[in-house]
Amino acid sequence: MNDAHEIHKDYHHEEMKHDSHAQPDVKPSHSAHPEHEMHDSASAQNEHASHTDHSGHEDMFRTRFWISLLLSIPVLLYTPMLQMLFGFRMPEFVGSQWMAALFAVIVFVYGGVPFLQMAVPEIRNRQPGMMLLISLAISVSFVYSLAALFFNLGEGFFWELVTLIDIMLLGHWIEMRSVRQASGALNALAKLMPDTAEHIMPDGSVHTMPVSSLKLNDLVLVRPGASIPADGVVADGESDVNEAMITGESLPVKKVAGAKVIAGSINQDGSLRVRVSAIGEQTALAGIMRLVRDAQQSKSNTQILADKAAGWLFYLAIGVAALTAILWTFALGFDLFTLERVVTVLVIACPHALGLAVPLVVAISTTSAAQNGILVRNRLALEAAREIDVVIFDKTGTLTKGEQGVVAIKTNGVDENHALALTAAVEADSEHIIARAIRDAAKEKNLHLPVVSDFEAIKGRGIRAKHNGKDLWVGGPRLLEMLNLQPDSAISEFASSAGGKGQTVVYLIVDGKIFAALALADVIRPESYLAIRKLNEMNVQVAMLTGDSKDVAKSVADELGIKLYFAEVLPEHKDEKVIELQKQGKKVAMVGDGVNDAPALTRADVGIAIGSGTDVAVESAGIILVKSNPLDVVKIFKLSRASYSKMIQNLIWASGYNIVALPLAAGILAPIGILLSPAVGALLMSVSTIVVAINAQLLRRVDLS
Repeated sequence: MNDAHEIHKDYHHEEMKHDSHAQPDVKPSHSAHPEHEMHDSASAQNEHASHTDHSGHEDMFRTRFWISLLLSIPVLLYTPMLQMLFGFRMPEFVGSQWMAALFAVIVFVYGGVPFLQMAVPEIRNRQPGMMLLISLAISVSFVYSLAALFFNLGEGFFWELVTLIDIMLLGHWIEMRSVRQASGALNALAKLMPDTAEHIMPDGSVHTMPVSSLKLNDLVLVRPGASIPADGVVADGESDVNEAMITGESLPVKKVAGAKVIAGSINQDGSLRVRVSAIGEQTALAGIMRLVRDAQQSKSNTQILADKAAGWLFYLAIGVAALTAILWTFALGFDLFTLERVVTVLVIACPHALGLAVPLVVAISTTSAAQNGILVRNRLALEAAREIDVVIFDKTGTLTKGEQGVVAIKTNGVDENHALALTAAVEADSEHIIARAIRDAAKEKNLHLPVVSDFEAIKGRGIRAKHNGKDLWVGGPRLLEMLNLQPDSAISEFASSAGGKGQTVVYLIVDGKIFAALALADVIRPESYLAIRKLNEMNVQVAMLTGDSKDVAKSVADELGIKLYFAEVLPEHKDEKVIELQKQGKKVAMVGDGVNDAPALTRADVGIAIGSGTDVAVESAGIILVKSNPLDVVKIFKLSRASYSKMIQNLIWASGYNIVALPLAAGILAPIGILLSPAVGALLMSVSTIVVAINAQLLRRVDLS
């Protein structure tokens, strides 16, 4: 009994909050990595939260169920009523009349007493709950059956007692298994962390050391196929890295010198030398696990309602049980039948399914969100997302990449790719943001850059170079002024249109002739188009917020099909636009980068920080997106609606079941021969628990794409 006694103390630390299942275990399995700092810190976090390992509960209930089930067989076989009902007889021998009672006592002590132990804190804290109801039912059954045996009070119901205990153990086993499975994603995240790292010493030698010994700015070698031991920046090397378990991105991400890498992601085909930038609790992976744990622990409005319903159900159960005892005693006297009705009422009323209805959905939705690159800091934020009428996107860095790119090219009788290649070649040595944008555009098209020479920077005008003996010039309108050149009507119209959109125009000039004009602007993310369309299909209005000019804002809004936009808004005034929409009676979500958008994110009904994969502690947002992908906002709304639907379905099933079953248990239909025995009552209660658990698991199948 010691193992059950040790388990029940921790189990009921949470049970006393009417939240035994609302706090699913999220403790990473890290027994294989005792020396790892991150695992130690995760363990400390869990100990601080008073969380226990539900795998221990699962093992305990599973073992006791199977053993109790085997011990119940002799009880059933040597019950006279069952022998008569099924037309068989068991061999008789000296003491055979005690067989049912003997094995029933063993089942009660082994399988039933743990429920009594777990009910003690409920009594001590004056917060009666499910364990007390179960304990009351089996205790009354046990005591009455023994009294009936020794004092000739009639036939006891040992077989109902053992089947009741068996079914209760089965229900708890299945429940603990469901909770463990719901938290499996966090265990998988913890297992991503390697035990050791290959530390590159100042002399170039490589030494294997525990990851917990790494320090900031250490240089580590990450070989092909190895896990990255800490957040850092690639100092040397080139490789693809699988970040799927952390960001939800299915395709490997190309990493070169200067690129950031995340602890726990998997290096693929090349060797990388990584400079450590974060360790332990500061890593993105540790932050993700912390946020998911916090989200699973936080209570939603629906969960609070479930807690209240469980409390109401307890008092309802006691009232119905008392009324049942009084009425049947008045009608028939206090006999075995009356006691059976009272016991059945208490069994049926156990708020097991009700207690599981919401917490399982919470656990599954938050882990599912994490697997899709959505980190939920506050459960209320995810729940509120289903009611959003308007979602405001900050333009720069959210709907756009936040960096300059070539958005259009107009040529004068030459091939566009040839013009782009020439321009990129001239800009090859420049570190200007426009030069980098032109080079990146050529690189994306895999263009071969021609050989140019004799570079000369013309201050404030542009760049000059030579190619095959010809003079090449790249620059803006002031370069045209210097060279006294006038573009033809087609290029002039192109430049005028681009300027009206707030775009920058760069000209390519070859031997005094304007070959091409390139328009550059903050590049719209390809995913933004689909995200806006899907949000509109979900009847969620999209608005855009930017500090850029009205021309730039209108250009981007028109391109994306956004009808409502706010331009020339200073960062400190962004929250005023949120208030403006809220005053119209609308529920508003704000999507921004979590830095200068902090006031607006806080003011919104739901704040969503985007692109914070390596900075998961964005305090102003309730939901954080690991990737800078607007499509993940669509996933938030879909997950919110789906999880809320599952919560309501489970609450209806659990509560409705009790409302219907309690009168039947009390014997309201006894006059027409319909009665529920304690065993059948326990079976139906466990079936409701299983149905609720299965329904919650179906949330995993929701398509968020």
